[in-house]
Amino acid sequence: MENVQAIKQRFEIIGNDPGLNRSLEKAIQVAPTDISVLVTGESGVGKESIPKIIHGLSHRKHAKYIAVNCGAIPEGTIDSELFGHEKGAFTGATATRSGYFEVADGGTIFLDEVGELPLTTQVRLLRVLENGEFLKVGSSQVQKTNVRIVAATNVEMAKAIQEGKFREDLYYRLSTVEIGVPPLRTRKEDIHLLFRKFASDFGQKYKMPTIRLSEEAIEMLIKYRWPGNIRQLRNIAEQISVLESSREVNSETLQSYLPHVNSSQLPAVIGSEKQSSDFSNEREILYKVLFDMKGDLNDLKKLTLELLKGKDGAAVQKENDNLIRKIYGKESQKSSPLEALSAYGENEDSYEEETLSENNYEALPSKPILALQNSTSEKDSLTDLSPSDKYHFAEEIEEEETLSLHDKEIELIIKALERNKGKRKLAASELGISERTLYRKIKQYNL
Repeated sequence: MENVQAIKQRFEIIGNDPGLNRSLEKAIQVAPTDISVLVTGESGVGKESIPKIIHGLSHRKHAKYIAVNCGAIPEGTIDSELFGHEKGAFTGATATRSGYFEVADGGTIFLDEVGELPLTTQVRLLRVLENGEFLKVGSSQVQKTNVRIVAATNVEMAKAIQEGKFREDLYYRLSTVEIGVPPLRTRKEDIHLLFRKFASDFGQKYKMPTIRLSEEAIEMLIKYRWPGNIRQLRNIAEQISVLESSREVNSETLQSYLPHVNSSQLPAVIGSEKQSSDFSNEREILYKVLFDMKGDLNDLKKLTLELLKGKDGAAVQKENDNLIRKIYGKESQKSSPLEALSAYGENEDSYEEETLSENNYEALPSKPILALQNSTSEKDSLTDLSPSDKYHFAEEIEEEETLSLHDKEIELIIKALERNKGKRKLAASELGISERTLYRKIKQYNL
C-alpha cells in the first residue's frame, strides 16, 4: 500500500495539512474494497481528487472510470443518462442507448453533486447499490451491473434529509465510509504553497515570468477567508499572471483581486427563519383592528339595548362605567351616557384624530348612532323610539358591521392580486386561503 507522500506526488496534491493527510489516508485504506464512499466538503476544495485516488488504487483501475455531474443534467433526462433507454421510450429516443451504469460495468462511477439527484432517480440508484440491478427507461428487462460508486456533495445531508430532498436510506448506503475534505481557510500553511504552484503553471502556460508576492501580500493571502476555496485561489493566480505587467505583486495590488477583503474574517451568517412579508404584517394588523372593532360594536349594542329598555341613565352609567369610558373617553366623565352620545357627535373629527394619533386600535362607534342622534331633538330620549324604530336601528348596526368586513375582504383580495401580478396561486397563498376559494370570491365580487 502506497503512503500519503507517494499518493500526493502521483496525483499532484499539494499541502501538508493534518486534515488533508487524514482524508488521503482514509482514501488509501478504503480503495482495495468495493464499499461505497461519500466525499463531503465545500465547493471548490478538490473533492474530485479522492475518487480518482480510490479508483487508481483499487482492483478496478484497468476498467472504466466515469465522472458524472448530477447537478448539470436536466431532471427529465438524468435517468436516461445513468441507466440508458430503449428506442421509442420517449420523444426523441430514436435509438437504444446504454447508460453510464452499463458502460462502466466492472469499473467506478463518480457521482458529483449527488445531493441534486431527483427523488425518483434516488430510488433507482438505491436499487443499484443494494443488488446491482437496474432498468433502462422504457424497458421491463432487469439488467445487472458491477459498479463501484463514489459520490460527493457540498450539501448538508442531514438538513436535506429533514427537508425531504434526499432519501435517508440512500444516504446510509452511500456513506458506508465518509471522507471529509477540509476547506482552504483551515489549511493556512498550504495557501501560499498552492498559490506558488498555480503561478508557476500559468507562467509556463502563457510563456511569461512567474509572479511573486511581497511579505505583506503573503500575509493578506493567508488571512483571507477563501469562500471559493482552491478553485477561487487558482482563478486569482491566473488573473494576476495575465493582467499584471509587474511580476512583483504587493498587498495593494492583491487586495484589488480579493472580493470583500475587509469583511473576510467575519463568520458567515445563516438565517434561521424566513422573515414574513410586509403584506403579512399589514394583514395581521388589519385583522386585529377588525376583531377589536367587532368587540367594541358588541359592547356598544349591549349599552344601547340597556338604554332602549328604559333604564335610568345614571344607573346604566354606574353599571357600565368602564365600558363607557372605553368608548367615549373623557366625555363620559362629565356627562351622562345620552349626553356623551351628543358630545361624541359634535366632536367626532377631533375624537378620531386623537384616537389615531395615540395609535389606539379600538374602533370608533359606527355611523347609525350618529344618524339616529341627528334625527331626534336633544331633549328626546332613546326610550321614546317605537318598536319598529328599535328594529331598524339594530338592523342598521348589523348591516354596517357586515359591509365593513365585506369591503375589507375585497380590499385584501385586490391588494394581494396586485402584489402578485394577477397570479391567483401566489395571492391565495399570501391570503392564507385555497386557490379555489380565491377564484370563487373573485367571481362572487366580480373583480
